[in-house]
Amino acid sequence: MENVNRAARLMRWVARIIATLITIFGAMMLIGEFVSELLSEGSMTTSTEGVLLGIIGLIALAGCILSWLRDFPAGILLVVTSAALGAHIGFFAGRNHFLVWTMLGLPYLVAGVLILSAWRLSRNNR
Repeated sequence: MENVNRAARLMRWVARIIATLITIFGAMMLIGEFVSELLSEGSMTTSTEGVLLGIIGLIALAGCILSWLRDFPAGILLVVTSAALGAHIGFFAGRNHFLVWTMLGLPYLVAGVLILSAWRLSRNNR
């Protein structure tokens, strides 16, 4: 029983670290893209792709924050973030869709599955 609790705790921590790191990475990419567009065009124009990516980033941030409070909703949000990034990349990226999703979407999927697995382990262990 203690081994199960220890495994669930470890899975939660690994998922939180993965989700937080990739969310910070994504936020830095979005900020860099925004600044470069602002400097190149000189005006505040936003594209549909950028707005959608910002919304996906907010969902990812909500999943990261929620991972400290509730496992199940956080896991669902992180898996949804991974799927949304996959759809976004499929529609708007030029080439190498799978490679780009592997770098940006797969960490959210791994974190979401880890959190959902930890939730299920602790729920079954009661």
